Amino acid sequence: MRFITLCCYLVFWVNTGYVSANPIIATVGTYVTLRCKYDAGYYGRLPFCWGRGHIPNSGCGNEVIKSDGTKLLSRLSERYFLTGDLAMGEAFLTIKEVQESDSGIYGCRIDIPGWFNDQKYEVTLTVNPGRPFPIKVESREVRERTLTVRWTPPFDGGRPITAYKVALKYKYATWDTAKITEVAQTHLIQVTLVDLRPAKTYNLRMFAVNSVGMSEASNVLIFTTKEAAPEGPPVDVQLQALSSYSIKVIWKPPNVELRNGVLHSYIISYREYDRVALQFQKLQQLSVTATREEESTILTNLNPSTQYSVLVQAKTNAGAGPASTTSFCSTLDEVKETTAATTLLSLTTASTKLTQYTTPTNVKETTPATTLLSSTAASTKLMHTTTLTKAHTTSTGTISTSTVREQSTLQSTHLTTVPPDPPVVGLKEVIDNTISLFWTPGFEGNSPITGFYLEYKAANASWDYTKAIVDFSSNETDATIIEINPSTYNIRMFAKNSMGTSKASNVLIVTIEDR
Repeated sequence: MRFITLCCYLVFWVNTGYVSANPIIATVGTYVTLRCKYDAGYYGRLPFCWGRGHIPNSGCGNEVIKSDGTKLLSRLSERYFLTGDLAMGEAFLTIKEVQESDSGIYGCRIDIPGWFNDQKYEVTLTVNPGRPFPIKVESREVRERTLTVRWTPPFDGGRPITAYKVALKYKYATWDTAKITEVAQTHLIQVTLVDLRPAKTYNLRMFAVNSVGMSEASNVLIFTTKEAAPEGPPVDVQLQALSSYSIKVIWKPPNVELRNGVLHSYIISYREYDRVALQFQKLQQLSVTATREEESTILTNLNPSTQYSVLVQAKTNAGAGPASTTSFCSTLDEVKETTAATTLLSLTTASTKLTQYTTPTNVKETTPATTLLSSTAASTKLMHTTTLTKAHTTSTGTISTSTVREQSTLQSTHLTTVPPDPPVVGLKEVIDNTISLFWTPGFEGNSPITGFYLEYKAANASWDYTKAIVDFSSNETDATIIEINPSTYNIRMFAKNSMGTSKASNVLIVTIEDR
């Protein structure tokens, strides 16, 4: 009896069909396939199941998926699905976007007809956290000196994202030269880069960071900032008097880095000096098409022996830049040729002038007709004045009512064109190169606020030389901007509605330190 029992146990052990595979190590967020296979050519198609934990005596414990060998019968969730060729006996289980909680033992049971001959397969799956997935970044708005980008937070790899990194470079530079800015505010999905150069092509890409590491690079944005008016004046301006009536102007374009776009023309401003009044007269202007690296033009129809001042400005499609230093030049003296004809003309002119001087010039002859006409005109003027006075006297009430009505209309019109009050802007924090702002809208005026815009400049510059203007919608009340050049800056904001623009807000003074 003992022998039979022992044999039974031995048979059971031999026919359990356990197969143990090497452990599988995967990373959070990836797809993992667990393989289990039987000889479908010999057995035909057989039912099978997958479960979590060791395989029990029958069925699959904690079953996650089940098939009759031809189709899917059931599954725990849509994250589990069958892959492989069922006709070939490939009972593969694929788990979609595995998590650390998916780690553990998985068992596959192939239901082979007969006693104690099911095929069993076990594998241990270990899922480790990984780096975040790459970001998908897109541009929202490109202006002369700013770029606003937006992205969708990627899968974090099983560990919270701790920062984003923004890499920016000129198009033809290598990524080794890129300026890297770390954005520690992980809740953000949009930032604005400021202090870019106009009419320049840049490349931008981003990374996500967690405790495991940094993601692969995002897609690369290639963008070109818009043109701006030149920042520098034309250089090497020279003037040359060609004749008594013309001056030649020669100059070179502004430095390449200060052109801010394609130069299409120049404005030549000039005016003559009045020696009697001791001042320059009205400014005259001439437009010259930009064609080469050394330009020239000739000012004509000038006066002889006269001093002129000349300024030159370069111009792009965005506007004209600053003027060059004022240059001065005098036309040549006029040379007169004396001939017999000229002498005769001079004598004739002198004789004519003598005759004019001997004729009384201030004596007026008074005739009765003239006296009558003067008297009539005076009478008409008197009557007209009297009539106006009477009209004013008899219509005082009417005129006053009309005046009040006009004043009321003007006041009403004024009341319906009230722009909003300026917002109050505050500073959340400054981390490395990122500046986080918030603002509180003021009274919206007689029309809803339609948006806000931010002005941004170097602290030692005038607001006339604003570095950046960034627009925001009416429902935005905070923003984060990235300054790529360390320095001290001033920031202010404005509100807009259909009636106009508010006055400037308070001014923030922000310093970006060199790291």
